[in-house]
Amino acid sequence: MRTAIYPGSFDPLTNGHLDVLQRATKLFDRVIVAIAKNESKNPLFTSAERVALIKEAVTNLSNVEVDAFDGLLVEYAARQKASAIVRGLRAVSDFEFEFQLALMNRNLNEKIETIFMMPKDSYTFISSRIVKEIARLGGDVNPFVPAHVEAALKQKLHKQKN
Repeated sequence: MRTAIYPGSFDPLTNGHLDVLQRATKLFDRVIVAIAKNESKNPLFTSAERVALIKEAVTNLSNVEVDAFDGLLVEYAARQKASAIVRGLRAVSDFEFEFQLALMNRNLNEKIETIFMMPKDSYTFISSRIVKEIARLGGDVNPFVPAHVEAALKQKLHKQKN
């Protein structure tokens, strides 16, 4: 079974993330969406909330699992018996950072490949950070995230205001 890890903070999950994930499911038998626990990023959603939001979004993808991990990505990938790490590239500006990470991961475990995938061009401008900012300012994020994520954003931001 060919397994890939699709890691990220997914705070929140966007349609761009889902597009890359759907593409990855065509290449691998099993894809694990792995939420990195990085509290220094000061996430809006807890790890458990992100797991729940992603699980709801992927119910139609039978070969997708959702998990959270702490520590080195390549060690997590090895524990999951993954042969690849999937990374989304939106623009050339993403490439330099992602390329450095891929080379370091290869240095740490040369058995695990990094696969770069591009979302549809209509999603290349979407980032979780921008979606959160639009939502904080009362803008419409419906075109950028699944409906249940939009509802969760509104609820979370409403609680923060009060």
